[in-house]
Amino acid sequence: MDVTSMMGQMSFFLGLQISQSPRGIFINQSKYASKIVKKYGLLSTDSVDTPMVKKNKLDKDLQGTPVDATLYHGMIGSLMYLTSSRPDLIYAVCLCARYQAKPTKKHLQADTRRSTSGSAQFLGDKLVSWSSKKQKYTAISSTEAEYIALSRCCAQILWMRSQLTDYGFQFNKIPLYCDNKSAIALCCNNVQHSRANHIYVRYHFIKEQVENGIVELYFIRTEYQLADIFTKPLPRDRFNFLIEKLGMRSMSSDTLKRLAEETDE
Repeated sequence: MDVTSMMGQMSFFLGLQISQSPRGIFINQSKYASKIVKKYGLLSTDSVDTPMVKKNKLDKDLQGTPVDATLYHGMIGSLMYLTSSRPDLIYAVCLCARYQAKPTKKHLQADTRRSTSGSAQFLGDKLVSWSSKKQKYTAISSTEAEYIALSRCCAQILWMRSQLTDYGFQFNKIPLYCDNKSAIALCCNNVQHSRANHIYVRYHFIKEQVENGIVELYFIRTEYQLADIFTKPLPRDRFNFLIEKLGMRSMSSDTLKRLAEETDE
């Protein structure tokens, strides 16, 4: 697929740098990221192994030293746009975004009991959408939290399916992976279980999608659950393993230029 416009082959669009080669299309925001770092004076700050250091814990920090809210809002907004090509940043950015009302020094440098649910959607083997979202109320069990996350992921899959239908593609039996067997059982069991009585009715639509054969649920072991990168801070090895599985690559500008100059064999 060649990304073109009236001006020729597309190479830059709304802050996204697009490099095309026979090996594929590569999207990055390196220039935009460099601009953010310079704008907020972060060139001299210490580096860390992952976007969210595992030992750090953000909360409301009511006794903390207040910082310029306008500055904080600007940083969060800039970083949110950076996640267009950097899904590995979305958990840390969304976590910091929760404290925009009264940011403190702790939030600038960097909970509640509500679960953070994450999901990733692929078209073939290509990552096309992802999310990291704090649930709106406190889940009383991991099964409930996973069930709600499954429903949200299913809703995104149905939206993607409807878009592809407009282009003449028909998809059923779409695989949906979860690392919680109890949540899968709730989705597949036609008998309403007592443990699901209190879950909001709007989340139960996933059962209908399973019954109609639109989606198929599969259990996946936690170590292979790619969405973990969107829900919690992770050690370096685990983090690097997941970003590779998501299809992200670290390439220099010279490497991208060299790829673009390659020709099909």
